[in-house]
Amino acid sequence: MRAIDPELQQRLDSGATTLCRCWRLTRADGVRMGFTDHDEVLVFDGTSFEAASGLTPSALEQSAGLNVDNSQIVGALSSAGLTEADIARGRYDGAKLEHWLVDWQRPDLRILVFSGVLGEISRGQAGFEAELRGQTEELSRPVGRVFLRDCDAVFGDARCGLDIMDPAFSATATVVNVLGQQGVEVSGLGAFQEGWFTRGRLDWLSGANAGAMAQVKADLLRGTIRVLELWEEAVDPIQPGDSLRVYAGCDKRFATCRDKFTNISNFRGFPHIPGEDWANAYARQGERHDGSSLYR
Repeated sequence: MRAIDPELQQRLDSGATTLCRCWRLTRADGVRMGFTDHDEVLVFDGTSFEAASGLTPSALEQSAGLNVDNSQIVGALSSAGLTEADIARGRYDGAKLEHWLVDWQRPDLRILVFSGVLGEISRGQAGFEAELRGQTEELSRPVGRVFLRDCDAVFGDARCGLDIMDPAFSATATVVNVLGQQGVEVSGLGAFQEGWFTRGRLDWLSGANAGAMAQVKADLLRGTIRVLELWEEAVDPIQPGDSLRVYAGCDKRFATCRDKFTNISNFRGFPHIPGEDWANAYARQGERHDGSSLYR
């Protein structure tokens, strides 16, 4: 049961209140922002809550059991710190959000109505809509491993064990020519064979997209020209001279882990797991049926 300050409860019981809503947003990079639907800036708990921020809450659904609480906030991009470009770059994905009901005459009198994270964010030309996910959302996530032929580790994580900053697996490059917003000609990758960075990742180091990340769709060699094709358009225009760091691609296959990365000791898949074709197979004359390995 939610505890309410007796003085605040007394004001609520009077029928005449001076309440407003405040939202505190904390991104994964530590940036903290405050918003309120009051017409003046409020400050409490070390956060300044910006007035007239353009945020509007929808109906909040909460339950006493373990059902996932959900809500939405909608608003215009009217805050100087909340930009469409940052939303597009994913800087608000998974951000923690706290929703307070506050007495604007006495900000120390407040109730925490909701605490959770931002889920899916959709945006239009002048506004955005963000899904809120409650703390019980974690209970709906699958726990455990799925047994697959392909590796389920993320390239370069602790389970993979490889150092993605190793010069054998990553390199810096410079944009020479721009091919739309989903392709670039680059220099600096001459030491790597064609396709080395297909399915890889790149981080923009300079230019308008600095700090953003992109997924590499294809790594092509057209004569002496190296081309990186991206899965999605860059948020901001790419310019010749922009620098980036690109990381080797991994298709999660056993052969790739063995031949490309020499890392089969950390392979997290099960390449010899029987498939449906094996389960439905039947004995045929001329085949070996002595119970030994099929892969020797």
